[in-house]
Amino acid sequence: MTYDRYGDDDQLRKSDLPVPKVGPGEVRIRVTRASVNPVDWKVMSGGLDQLMDADFPVIPGWDVAGVVDAVGPDTPEFTEGDRVAAYARKQVVSAGTFAEYVTVMAEDVAAVPDEVPDDVAGALPLTGLTALRVLETLAVTKGESVLVHAASGGVGYLACQLAVAAGAHVVGTASPAKHERLREIGVTPVAHGDGLQERLRDVAPEGFDAVADLVGGVLDTSLAVLRDGGRIASVADPAVEEHGGRWVWVRPDGERLAGLLEEVAGGRLHVRIDTSYPLKRLADAFGASRDGSADGKIVIDVAD
Repeated sequence: MTYDRYGDDDQLRKSDLPVPKVGPGEVRIRVTRASVNPVDWKVMSGGLDQLMDADFPVIPGWDVAGVVDAVGPDTPEFTEGDRVAAYARKQVVSAGTFAEYVTVMAEDVAAVPDEVPDDVAGALPLTGLTALRVLETLAVTKGESVLVHAASGGVGYLACQLAVAAGAHVVGTASPAKHERLREIGVTPVAHGDGLQERLRDVAPEGFDAVADLVGGVLDTSLAVLRDGGRIASVADPAVEEHGGRWVWVRPDGERLAGLLEEVAGGRLHVRIDTSYPLKRLADAFGASRDGSADGKIVIDVAD
């Protein structure tokens, strides 16, 4: 699936392009699953043009799971037939994962354990690595109090599980319909919206050691409930840096992704999947992501 210029979902079309060449240090993946992230349609709208060049026609998509189809020179880590996954973001927006084949640098690729199905492997990379990067940036440790905004979202749900596993006391904001889901993974839920600051003070009177902002628009509230000397990181609001926090952009990282996949294989990390669309219905999948109707990750079924 490609688009020839920035725009809305109507720009997407099914196209026939050459199978990509495999360069040194690369693997070519025959894609079985990809997954939709909000950044995909934000990039298509031109929302990141100030940060990233685009080479049209663009194949969107940064998450992938599949099978190694070929390896380039000096790529001993993988062989043809290996099941793999990757966060396949490149420096130029062009040859993405909503396609039958994609090439990825070997260091960005992880082997997929037998216990992890393709749907899950394809849904994990961006959200999982983002969650991990945020918690590493915050240096969350045992016994600390951590606030996660948008705790039931794709990144938030994983970040909460990782923080709980680290021994933190986790509070997560979400709509009331998602509260029981958060309790099941050891998180204290708090409803977002008007009066949020007061509700957070009720559950954490002494404030929070760390705040993970995964939604944006909550900076004032976050700062108000942060303890003196506390840490804050955001994936959505660069203004956090003006207050001593960190604006986080996740990097492709095969080694860390492999660790997350092992956690999934061992049943210690769970990925929520809402639904699956065939590749030709990518525009519908983008629409479901944009309107917020999905309750979990949206998977694109490319092949078996």
